[in-house]
Amino acid sequence: GGASRRARRGGPMAAVSRSCVASRACRRRQPRPAARRVSSRAAPPGLGAAWPSADNGQLGLPVPGLDASPGEPSTRLRLFSGMANKGLADEVAAYLGVPMGDLTTKRFADGELYVKINESIRGCDVFLVQPTSPPTNENMMELCLMVDACRRASARTVTAVIPYFGYARADRKVSGRESIAAKLVANLLTESGVTRVLALDLHSGQVGGYFDIPVDHVHGSQVLVDHLVRKLNVEDVVVVSPDVGGVARARAFAKQLGGADVPLAIVDKRRSAHNVAEVMNLIGDVDGKICVLVDDMIDTAGTLQGAARVLREKGASAVYACATHAVFSPPAAERLSAGDFEEVIVTNSIDLPPDKVFPQLTVLSVANLLGGAITRMYNERGNVHPYMR
Repeated sequence: GGASRRARRGGPMAAVSRSCVASRACRRRQPRPAARRVSSRAAPPGLGAAWPSADNGQLGLPVPGLDASPGEPSTRLRLFSGMANKGLADEVAAYLGVPMGDLTTKRFADGELYVKINESIRGCDVFLVQPTSPPTNENMMELCLMVDACRRASARTVTAVIPYFGYARADRKVSGRESIAAKLVANLLTESGVTRVLALDLHSGQVGGYFDIPVDHVHGSQVLVDHLVRKLNVEDVVVVSPDVGGVARARAFAKQLGGADVPLAIVDKRRSAHNVAEVMNLIGDVDGKICVLVDDMIDTAGTLQGAARVLREKGASAVYACATHAVFSPPAAERLSAGDFEEVIVTNSIDLPPDKVFPQLTVLSVANLLGGAITRMYNERGNVHPYMR
């Protein structure tokens, strides 16, 4: 029995098994060949100067912005503009030091819009400057088409830079069976492919929470404050809120203007219908003071004109109006130029046609504010600007 078992262990199959074990052990002892790396010194035929001067992994593909001069923005940042406010977009491009992207937008005979990106943006961080100002629906649709075109062109990220966000006033339900348009528009932008939003002075802070994507909220009040500080004696100024809902905005504006020393007044109004306001009374002392009315936007200017006349009746020596967004729906230009204001100060978040410009109007640029925010977002830097939220 023992001889038979030894014979079986030494049979042909046992020999084959011992041979396989020895072969595997031999392979384990042999050193593995070194991984092949593409040399950055030898450019393959046909690539020439596009071959990078530093190692780029194992593929040796061109690195965007690798050969850029110090301080020059990387070519991965691309800036495009819709038709709503090309002037502001050009100023932002000048601040960033990047050329404006090549974009074609045209309208068909039936009114439909057509958008095409005329350059490669694959792997790029794209910023689209487009306020959704009047005509609100057309500009909103154009923005969605621009976002969709960028997404289909394989852009790495698509940031919607919205200097003026339309439908922001419909941010809650006041009565039953009302739509909340601000939330709907936020959903439209998100579903179209926007990865981030940069907004300027939203009508209310809660609108930023309607988005399911990151929102950077920039406040344009500092641009207005800088202008007033250079022009007025802050000791004689009273900041006035045109309604109770804008008290927080007016208080923040007064703090920027002169700290805790600048007093605050409030105009109480009752609104009987949309775009119709009736001024009731004034809370605060404005006798002999320079009054600065502060709001986020000026639509028909009925609220501001009524507030200015009440301030004059209460003894105000001068009345100024400040707002970030100059919507100027008719008859705003006529009301603002009727002589109730020494100056109406707005920003260029909305492009104003010539028929909405009047002698008392001053338009300040927010290009540097938006350009600085874009730079921080692109470089993924922290929130170091006090007016970027």
